[in-house]
Amino acid sequence: MKVIFLKDVKGKGKKGEIKNVSDGYAHNFLFKQEAAIEATPGNLKKLEAQKNKANQVAAEELQQAKNLKVELEKLTVELEAKAGDGGRLFGSVTTKQIAEALQASSGIKIDKRKMELPDGIRALGYTKVPVKLHHDVTATLNVHVKEAK
Repeated sequence: MKVIFLKDVKGKGKKGEIKNVSDGYAHNFLFKQEAAIEATPGNLKKLEAQKNKANQVAAEELQQAKNLKVELEKLTVELEAKAGDGGRLFGSVTTKQIAEALQASSGIKIDKRKMELPDGIRALGYTKVPVKLHHDVTATLNVHVKEAK
């Protein structure tokens, strides 16, 4: 019997797959656990519609990420921090501070964990911070750290 898996079933199939299984296994286990449905023409059309919808949503998310990338690369986030001799900061500027300053200045909210800054910024001046917006899209945000007066 052909079935469409609604959930991942270890050793049998993943969600969305269409496979042949024995009639008894389908009726006694998969259907009762709501892990699969029979692969009728109507159910196959529903599955295809769900896949198309998911592809459309993924394409929209990618386009939004590309648009946000264009916006972010035009911006420069300005922060002030106390500094000592030679432009070295007392402490560092963290991704949390950058995210808060970005939201305050431009209204764009980005999660601090999406910023790829292994250590904080520890010197005055301009720094380019990569921001992962989507698994295919990475923007570069300019951060300008000035000395606090």
